[in-house]
Amino acid sequence: MPSSKLKPRREKKGKAGGIGQARRRYCHFCKEKIEEVDYKNFTTLRRMMSDKGKIRSRRITGTCRRHQNQLAASVKFAREMALVPYVNC
Repeated sequence: MPSSKLKPRREKKGKAGGIGQARRRYCHFCKEKIEEVDYKNFTTLRRMMSDKGKIRSRRITGTCRRHQNQLAASVKFAREMALVPYVNC
């Protein structure tokens, strides 16, 4: 395979020039200086859930690992206490 037939490589764009670059999401709970996620605050819990009632991932919500674990436990407890639904039809 002769080297004259190879195409030159395209230069890659940096982060600033890339299309679809989303800004970094920060943990809502850390920003508001909330130490513990409260299961009774169902408006915050509903924000972190999908329209079908699933808990959104850290990648989507931007929460840190510590608060995501607390969030999951709070949602599950709030479901048990019937503050938020298991499933939205």
